[in-house]
Amino acid sequence: MNAKQPLVRRIVIAFTLMTLIVSGAFSLGIVAIVHFIEEHLVSQEMNEELDSILQKDLAKGLAPRLDLKTRLFASHMPGYEIPQSFIGLDEGFNELVNDKGAFYVFIRDTPQQRYLLVQEQAEFEARENALFAVVFAGFVLSVLAAWLLGWLMARTIIAPLTRLARQVRHRDQLLTLAPNLAPDYPDDEVGHLAAAFDETLGQLRNSLERERLFTSDVSHELRTPLMVIASSAELLEAAPLEERQNRQLNRIKRATNEINELVETFLLLARANNTAQPLAGGASLAQVADEQARRWGSRFTEKQLHFELVTETPAAGVFHAGLLATVMSNLLRNALHYTEHGGVRLVLEADGFRVEDSGQGVPSDQQDSIFQPFVRGAQARGEGLGLGLSLVKRICAHQHWQVRMYSLPAGGSCFAVKLG
Repeated sequence: MNAKQPLVRRIVIAFTLMTLIVSGAFSLGIVAIVHFIEEHLVSQEMNEELDSILQKDLAKGLAPRLDLKTRLFASHMPGYEIPQSFIGLDEGFNELVNDKGAFYVFIRDTPQQRYLLVQEQAEFEARENALFAVVFAGFVLSVLAAWLLGWLMARTIIAPLTRLARQVRHRDQLLTLAPNLAPDYPDDEVGHLAAAFDETLGQLRNSLERERLFTSDVSHELRTPLMVIASSAELLEAAPLEERQNRQLNRIKRATNEINELVETFLLLARANNTAQPLAGGASLAQVADEQARRWGSRFTEKQLHFELVTETPAAGVFHAGLLATVMSNLLRNALHYTEHGGVRLVLEADGFRVEDSGQGVPSDQQDSIFQPFVRGAQARGEGLGLGLSLVKRICAHQHWQVRMYSLPAGGSCFAVKLG
């Protein structure tokens, strides 16, 4: 039986097959018993009647005394010649049905004669056929009744599972406000399954709550040291510094700004953890792209890479500035780390944007896992932990955006983000 069929159908099929086997065996047993009893009783009766004819009638030279439905034939008795239709039958009991009717034929061979006692059995044959028709009808009706009863029983049995599946399917409610499932079910297999769901969902709730609290607490606690770093950088900026010191100070300020943006992003995601609705915003794609181009352009120039912002089609709509900037910034950072020669293009489209680079690309067998946490390319660059693309994927999933990566024909990689 195909295990991929619905459970209701499998129960009905199993129930019907069981009834088919039991009812079929019972029906065949009735037919076999009828034939056995018929042959045994009729054979015994005809054998006794033939003995009586041979010993009491023919032995005394009398004509055989027979009823209207019985006839005697003998191979060497004048007037009792064996008909052609009865020649060739085996000794003992025979049942013969032909165009002339239905007959019981009992044959006894002696050294001198072959005797045939023939009895018409058309009436019994009709009753036998009626009995077999009733047995067959009962067999068919039992199978149909088994199918109907199996369907009703299956629906009754499956009803708690269907209800449980419907409750589990609304997992967003289960993860937040819904009570436990097990109290609604009896202490049986379905109740045990509901209890297992409760336990698993409880562990998932705890994990998500710990993650949310961790993200919120860490993001909140990072604000104080970030404020200290930012204020210290402002004080250092007012002091006379050498060119090398100014470059290091600019790196500190740039890193502080990046961390501030990440903290804001983490806080937004943590606060939005309990809702599936994307966060609204008021920034256009062009505004965010111009800001990121100014921010990353100098870093591409420092690495002697050509950077270009291209607008193929002006994009309509407004988006959450912080989340969109985080996605675009992480993709540009990734392109910076993995590109040594050539350049990087930030291309704006009508429904999103894409980041193209001329780096070494990503092997096809790694493209499916590149967005997983802590996964980095085989030729990893920079000091990252492999969380940037994972964060991009998470933000896009929350905002109902789409991100995909593919290799360019001329070499390098392209990360395309669809915002609608």
